[in-house]
Amino acid sequence: MGACRRGRFTRVGRLLNSLILADQDILTRPALNLSYHLRQHRSSYYDALQAVRDEGDWEGWLKYFLQGVVQSANECRLTARRVVDMREQFRQLALTRLGRAASNGIRLLETLFNKPIIDAGQTAKGLEISYAAANRLIDAFVREGVLEEITGNTRNRRFAFQPYIELFMD
Repeated sequence: MGACRRGRFTRVGRLLNSLILADQDILTRPALNLSYHLRQHRSSYYDALQAVRDEGDWEGWLKYFLQGVVQSANECRLTARRVVDMREQFRQLALTRLGRAASNGIRLLETLFNKPIIDAGQTAKGLEISYAAANRLIDAFVREGVLEEITGNTRNRRFAFQPYIELFMD
């Protein structure tokens, strides 16, 4: 079997592992990123697979794989904790720095945790506020470092919730 084809089956297998864990209620969502762990330890990963092929060392493979699950779960837990901390930090910022716009600021924050790239039109529609109010709110978030303009345009600007996105960068 060619390397490309084998790689495709390996990725599908890793995806299935996460989905099976979610199906068995071990994970509430398929959130583990085993691919990242396996890429980080590619040499050990291939050695463990080869040991199964050459020697039938399934026990060694399972130990290796489960260590990856544990490490990935710990990283996932830390990221989740950072998200919770960030949510509270920016919620407090909205309450203390946005004045009368605090309520809409908190609503926008909740939106950003689900959709971290926005524009003023989406914001106005989603929060049911005027376009001008959405722009003012976004500008306040830019000043506070919550949002970052990503297009370089003066019109049709888009903004990224960069601190949140960076939590998930390798």
